[in-house]
Amino acid sequence: MKTEGREQKAESRKQKAENSQRKLARSLLPAAYCILLTVAPAWAQSRDWEKEWNETLAAAKREGKVVVAGSPDPVMRNEIIPKFMSRFGVPVEFIAGRSSQIVARVRTERSAGIYSIDIYLSGPDTTANTLYGEKLVDPLKPLLILPEVVDPAKWKTGKPWFVDPEESYVLRPFRSVANLLFINPDHVKPEEMRSSKDLLNPKWKGKISTEDPTTTGAGANLASRFLNQLGEEFLKKLYIEQKPVSTRERRQFTDWLARGTQPICLNCREDDVRPLQKEGFKILEIFELSDVAGAVNGSPWLLTLANKAPHPGAARLFANWMMSREGLEIYAKGYGSATLRTDVDESFLNPGNIPRAGVNYFDDTDWKWVVKGRKETRSRVWKILKSR
Repeated sequence: MKTEGREQKAESRKQKAENSQRKLARSLLPAAYCILLTVAPAWAQSRDWEKEWNETLAAAKREGKVVVAGSPDPVMRNEIIPKFMSRFGVPVEFIAGRSSQIVARVRTERSAGIYSIDIYLSGPDTTANTLYGEKLVDPLKPLLILPEVVDPAKWKTGKPWFVDPEESYVLRPFRSVANLLFINPDHVKPEEMRSSKDLLNPKWKGKISTEDPTTTGAGANLASRFLNQLGEEFLKKLYIEQKPVSTRERRQFTDWLARGTQPICLNCREDDVRPLQKEGFKILEIFELSDVAGAVNGSPWLLTLANKAPHPGAARLFANWMMSREGLEIYAKGYGSATLRTDVDESFLNPGNIPRAGVNYFDDTDWKWVVKGRKETRSRVWKILKSR
């Protein structure tokens, strides 16, 4: 009897233990289910983007090429295109030209029902007022799939910065302090260029070069900035009385600068100046004057997807890679602009190009300024200067 009693008690304890384990298991099920809900989508998402990326690459190879339109650019031609082709085996056809030339081509082609371009790399005016304004672009945001491109932690802005009202069409990957002018220190000492008044010194009459301020482009943009900050009298004195020299050949500016014939350049391009500096020419970059506030811009370009892109897979491939660390770092090094990515090495940049924390810069690529403010100011510039 004692043996049976002990066996019954043991069986009872075993039963209670099993019941307790079952209760514990049931209590853990919701937590385990929640873990699966959070982990599984991330795993599935990882597998989904890889599948989508491989399909995009395969489509790009079938399509045979990607067609990119932008300004004549040695970084694009000599560094980006070779790297992209070696990385993916997809040729890049680069249509290089002034914004007005590319816009004229696109309008002519569209009127004939032709769609030849996949990606635009263009300045803010062309992008906002023509490509976006005339509905020549399609949403780009849905095409971004690389984890390093869509990850908020990879961007100083907390996400890829789409600057258009819908936040879907126009992607801005650069925010760099813009140079105001370049000088040749063999002819212009740095201490001779401290304020805007120094630009008006009769000593520099005929010695300043600038893009034409009476046509759309960098010349008009800088003139608009001067008018906005310094007023009409300064504008007249600089662009009329100082008799600055202009040309449509952008490399002529740096040639004049290096030789000292026009040792002050208002619109030289950094990617044109840098090779000369490497060759030993003493060219200095000036970012601000005592009475001209520093400015940031989105140079060298904003990225958009052409409407009805003829090579959609290749366009998607190029856009994602261009926004990756590798793509933007190549461009930043070649052009000398600070990117909005958090993981791009900036040690190679001129410290003056990197925006300083706490500084309230004038943003020359701000959407409202480009669409309305600069447009109105530029009209005033043209009215003032075309009467000269």
